[in-house]
Amino acid sequence: MKIPVSRKLFSEAKKHIPGGVNSPVRAFSAVGGEPFFVAEGQGSVIQDVDGRRYIDYVGSWGTAVLGHAHPDVVTTICETASKGFSFGAPTEAETRLARVLCDAVPAMDMVRLVSSGTEACMSAVRLARGFTGKNKIIKFEGHYHGHADMLLVSAGSGAATFGNPSSAGVPEEIVRCTIPLPFNDLKALEHIFRQCQGEIAAVIAEPIAGNAGFIRPDPGFFQEVRSLCDKEGALMIIDEVMTGFRMTFGGVHQLMDLKPDLCTFGKIIGGGLPLAAFGGRREIMEQLSPSGPVYQAGTLSGNPLATACGLKTLEIIQKNPLFYSQLEEKSACLMEGIRNIAASHKIPVQTDYAGGMFGVYFSETPVRHFRDAQSSRTDLYGRYFNLMLKEGISLAPSAYEAGFVSAAHSQSDLDSTLAAAERSLKTIAEEGFR
Repeated sequence: MKIPVSRKLFSEAKKHIPGGVNSPVRAFSAVGGEPFFVAEGQGSVIQDVDGRRYIDYVGSWGTAVLGHAHPDVVTTICETASKGFSFGAPTEAETRLARVLCDAVPAMDMVRLVSSGTEACMSAVRLARGFTGKNKIIKFEGHYHGHADMLLVSAGSGAATFGNPSSAGVPEEIVRCTIPLPFNDLKALEHIFRQCQGEIAAVIAEPIAGNAGFIRPDPGFFQEVRSLCDKEGALMIIDEVMTGFRMTFGGVHQLMDLKPDLCTFGKIIGGGLPLAAFGGRREIMEQLSPSGPVYQAGTLSGNPLATACGLKTLEIIQKNPLFYSQLEEKSACLMEGIRNIAASHKIPVQTDYAGGMFGVYFSETPVRHFRDAQSSRTDLYGRYFNLMLKEGISLAPSAYEAGFVSAAHSQSDLDSTLAAAERSLKTIAEEGFR
């Protein structure tokens, strides 16, 4: 029997790369089996090294909002590359992109470009501490803000205790000032603000938790967070690395009528190349070096390739006034279809979506926070994932990750996906899942 090329490549990768992957979720550990290796992607479809094609709902974890290898973006990258990749000196495109971002996000008077979402969130937290002169940070369980030491805190630490490291190599003293709380739990938040009065520098949160599947805030939750921050002199940091420019042109916090003190962005603003940003009120941002005492730097920050790619992507989005309503319609078609199919087979499924982002949980009850997500049937998700993969549908290889549609997904793609879901869920029902 011929050994798949992907299997050979994975075996070779494990000799030189820890776990064979450069980001843990790619290893398929949460769903079983081995990852396929991608050879190329066009529009809504990716193809692996064995020639199998998949309708892709990972989209580089939300980055590929236009689909893969959009021809206009490819042309822009090639033209820019012919003039040089990076100079370690200012270019006009950096200012152009900064202006586009600030115009799109009223909460940002100024913005600093960086190279990753981790870097953006890490820098925003450092800036919040420098601006307020306080040290403690509140985050919510299941909200992922990158792998900076002070944000790698275990879930379930409880409302009245401080964080414990969730990774080896992170000293306890680093995360002692990070307090993890259950999402959508205002009583826990109020308790911590009372317990640590005058010590909280910032609250950082995803407006919709996308690294725990898809968990939206309760109505009024973030308005109360805003009120508590104002009362206690803490900053509100909204992490839009995943949600930014995916549901509206700007941050989803605008749809919630929120004005955070600092925002972080990534993924879509780089169009598929490594680029992220953090920004906020002028008086806060001017504390950054070289204007102020809070240090932050990056050799490849705002490099010409990434800024050109991001600018072209955002330009294409802006030219289509129906861009976001069309993404929403596609997500609705998928989620409502899957929910109805699951119900017909008496399989408990919870679905939700906003713009081009969606989530599926195998659970009998709604998911309001990470502990609910952890109690869902992740084993059923793994079975569903693998059945869908055999059908040529690429989903997130983890029950705790959101899925994404792009402008390139067609009605034919959606119909094919729902037909695959019908066959996959029918198989799960026939096999028994209680």
